Amino acid sequence: MILIAGPCVIESRESIMRIAEALKEYDEDESIEFFFKASFDKANRTSLESYRGPGLEEGMRIFEEVKESFGYKVLTDVHESHQVPLVAKTVDVLQIPAFLCRQTDLLVAAAKTECIVNIKKGQFMVPSDMEYSVLKVLKSRGFESADYETSKSAGVWLTERGSTFGYGNLVVDMRSLPIMRRFAPVIFDATHSVQMPGQGGKTGGDSSFVPYLARAAAAAGVDGFFFETHFDPSQALSDGANMIRLENLSKLIEQIKRIGEIVEDG
Repeated sequence: MILIAGPCVIESRESIMRIAEALKEYDEDESIEFFFKASFDKANRTSLESYRGPGLEEGMRIFEEVKESFGYKVLTDVHESHQVPLVAKTVDVLQIPAFLCRQTDLLVAAAKTECIVNIKKGQFMVPSDMEYSVLKVLKSRGFESADYETSKSAGVWLTERGSTFGYGNLVVDMRSLPIMRRFAPVIFDATHSVQMPGQGGKTGGDSSFVPYLARAAAAAGVDGFFFETHFDPSQALSDGANMIRLENLSKLIEQIKRIGEIVEDG
């Protein structure tokens, strides 16, 4: 099982190292392929006044320290194609944000690196149309068609994070998971799927629904999970309303692992 976990954004070196230390058990679990996640720049915050992060240079320095200290593989998002070569020198997975999942130049730039490319499904996208985003990466890496095994070997993932439903809400159609697994490994982003956009200049959410959605996705069948986590979500500088407290993550991981085993046995 792939597990992507960490805070939404780099708040400080101290907070990153504290969270990274708390996640060691997952990296040591042989049944999990663990990736540490954080953003060096949240370029799509709702408000200009919202905290964005330390920026590229300081962010890469902190990621290098995380890798040296813990041996983690690191995932982070990129928003502009010129960032890609610099970020790819440090991280293992380049994440394409949901709002940019059709951005050809960004996808092609990511494809030209040796990193895994994780494409988040746009909230506005039909799940089956994500095949074309996958193909932009695969064709740039010398492949002509998209299927699960090709994408897996080529290092291309898709992440489901919900779809826009009316105003100020997202819903997850569990049918999207098997649909997208036809052409790529699929990660379920349980924390962003409970976001509630448009809450007075910021994005809100309800993290109480995270376990329900994660367990449902495990039953539907996915390749991995994405959880934003923090030692105190109420104090997080981004996406705190959606996060799982670090001490609550272990129980949920065990639950979804057991559900996944049942699905595989079936």
